[in-house]
Amino acid sequence: MKIFDYLQRYDYEQLVFCQDEASGLKAIIAIHDTTLGPALGGTRMWTYNSEEDAIVDALRLARGMTYKNAAAGLNIGGGKAVIIGDPRKDKSEALFRAFGRYIQGLNGRYITAEDVGTTVADMDTIHLETNYVTGVSPAFGSSGNPSPVTAYGVYRGMKAAAKRAFGSDNLSGKVVAVQGVGNVAYNLCKHLHEEGAHLIVTDINEENMNRAVQDFGAKAVGVNEIFNVECDIFAPCALGAVINDDTIPLLKAKVIAGAANNQLKEDRHGDIIHEKGLIYAPDYVINAGGVINVADELQGYNRERALKKVETIYDNIMRVFEISERDGIPSYKAADRMAEERIAQMARSRSMFLKDGKSVLSK
Repeated sequence: MKIFDYLQRYDYEQLVFCQDEASGLKAIIAIHDTTLGPALGGTRMWTYNSEEDAIVDALRLARGMTYKNAAAGLNIGGGKAVIIGDPRKDKSEALFRAFGRYIQGLNGRYITAEDVGTTVADMDTIHLETNYVTGVSPAFGSSGNPSPVTAYGVYRGMKAAAKRAFGSDNLSGKVVAVQGVGNVAYNLCKHLHEEGAHLIVTDINEENMNRAVQDFGAKAVGVNEIFNVECDIFAPCALGAVINDDTIPLLKAKVIAGAANNQLKEDRHGDIIHEKGLIYAPDYVINAGGVINVADELQGYNRERALKKVETIYDNIMRVFEISERDGIPSYKAADRMAEERIAQMARSRSMFLKDGKSVLSK
């Protein structure tokens, strides 16, 4: 790939290659945009097929974090890191400490967090070398398990989508089909159950599904049946790409609102559901509770303050629908436009985050 052409095309600021022969570290840090503040995004550890695949993944994920953080109303930019290696056998203290020193060398332009293949323990090791890390153990001032907070944000966003679809955000009596009942979705089900919603659930893990049945009186169905059930709201909370050519004709819900990432298999599927009149709460807006929560650690974590910020996901989803109607575009495009408008507004006064706050470059 022509790296500089790619960076120019999508307005990336920086791409950092990190290697440490002694520990075996091979890592890439991608910083997409720091208009709103330092770039925040997790570190993924994965066995990529090629170095180019790792670069592309880091770049793609970094750009996604710019949009997610901007749409969430956070004063942080977008970045991401990937470590090339098998998380089951290639981890070591030396590797993560070497990586932490590279982060420290960026002097606050990039702040990392947990992601696929990395854990709280890994963040603790990175923390030995740098303070530019979130999601560490609570003993170091972390926010702890993010799942309940992420679920609360999805719940708030679902209420906004219901308001748009049904004229009321009251979910009592509404039938919600939840695909996947992991940690986030279980907490989402708890909120829905407490409000009086009726739950239909599925999961490849029978233990997860049975827990929802026992605790919330949910109805369990097969993994493939969930798309075809009679319901008001379909909540994808498992794998991505579940809104696709095969599933769209089956859906009977009026609303799609769930915790999963990358719910649309392709952009055109967002166009199709828009044309069918389905109300879609874009995934990176509705599931932003986790990043909102860890971002609060940068100020010294305060759970009450973090939850108050997470509540604004309701307003953010409503704003997406307003832009969708204003511009005559599907909601997934409206979410991007909302993020881009916020970044453009701030870019008029500054274009580069500097840690000391004494000097900014203006366009």
